[in-house]
Amino acid sequence: MATYTLPELPYDYAALAPVISPEIIELHHDKHHAAYVKGANDTLEQLAEARDKEAWGSINGLEKNLAFHLSGHILHSIYWHNMTGDGGGEPHEKDGVGELADALAESFGSYAGFKAQLTKAAATTQGSGWGVLAYEPVTGRLIVEQIYDHQGNVGQGSVPILVFDAWEHAFYLQYKNQKVDFIEAMWQVVNWQDVAKRYRSAQERANNLLLAP
Repeated sequence: MATYTLPELPYDYAALAPVISPEIIELHHDKHHAAYVKGANDTLEQLAEARDKEAWGSINGLEKNLAFHLSGHILHSIYWHNMTGDGGGEPHEKDGVGELADALAESFGSYAGFKAQLTKAAATTQGSGWGVLAYEPVTGRLIVEQIYDHQGNVGQGSVPILVFDAWEHAFYLQYKNQKVDFIEAMWQVVNWQDVAKRYRSAQERANNLLLAP
């Protein structure tokens, strides 16, 4: 049995239109995300074979492949739930996400400052990658990360709670080469309830992530 499986979408293909077209959602989930799941499972099998045969000539490539495919699977699994057709706007206390709103203001000076930083990080990623809002457990603050591919340029121990996919397959059929337009449009579908839930969970698990110095 495969170790990793493709999760079902929490909505139908048309749920995020017009921000993201049904065609993109279908291809992105059913083809691209599925490929990362298959890649992670295939790599685990190859590593098991290497252990059995004590054949370590490909270990560097296999470990890199595992990081790539597994990180792609995890980030996409978060990505789908980070979005909703009823989302967007700014997080407010009246919507039950006041703790997240306060944390954004504390960590970035203001919601506007956070939004500008994550937008720039996602829109200016060189080649393929992500813009990510993450919980950093050492200080308990929120940070923005600009991730190359799925796994590069990541702070150890940080927990992603809001992810913007800046790979071309996430937007090209609809936005062509205008990545900036896609990232700006993404703010219309952010599911702040999901982000707030992930923030609370990351806080609760912080002591389990690190041995306190």
